[in-house]
Amino acid sequence: MSTARLHQQQQGVPSSHGVSGGGGGSSAAGAAAVDRTPFVGHRIPDEVKKMITLISGLDRSVFRLLLTATVSALEGKEVNVKELQERTKQTEETICVMISGLYRLLQLALRSTQKSEIINEDLKELKISDDFSMDIINAVTGQRRPFLLKHALVDAVHLNRLESLKWRVDVGISTSVLNRLLEPSVHMEMILTDGSIHHIEVPMQKFHELRYNVAHVLKEIEGLENRSILKIQD
Repeated sequence: MSTARLHQQQQGVPSSHGVSGGGGGSSAAGAAAVDRTPFVGHRIPDEVKKMITLISGLDRSVFRLLLTATVSALEGKEVNVKELQERTKQTEETICVMISGLYRLLQLALRSTQKSEIINEDLKELKISDDFSMDIINAVTGQRRPFLLKHALVDAVHLNRLESLKWRVDVGISTSVLNRLLEPSVHMEMILTDGSIHHIEVPMQKFHELRYNVAHVLKEIEGLENRSILKIQD
């Protein structure tokens, strides 16, 4: 049997989903959507939207086969598309689209800090049935979660972090223009987690400007974290 590794698309499109229905339940869900960001983000990934359309008419047994294959793909295993075609009676293109969407959805759910109840609310907002939502929740909260999370974070965007910092203050006694300068400057050597070394030398005035701007940014971040929309729900 032939095997194929499925790769998810990373392009996002503007969200077009909303809260349907009437009564107190829908208004509560709407309030929750206002107070926090859904685990899929405000822009639903294109592959997730296509997947939701295709799975709406599936039997639960077929969906579970696709979900199991997606979990295997998250673990770095090969997905046997031909076998899935025979067992699900779906075309190769349809299977690839559905697994790509499920792959992206599981990644986002695994990376989320929200509790399962909140993720379940977001899945309802996406018009995913209760049975399918339950299976997705079980997949990302079960005993294999730590292993799946490790693989889900591999594709995440990571920036280099500061490994170590050395600094010293130099005083320039003179230059080719001035015989007597005595101007201090700060020399910093930064080593990042990728092993790269960066040297920065700034006059004392610029260093104070840097210090002020860093303090200002930290204060802005603290102010943002205090806003209810960015707080992690209990």
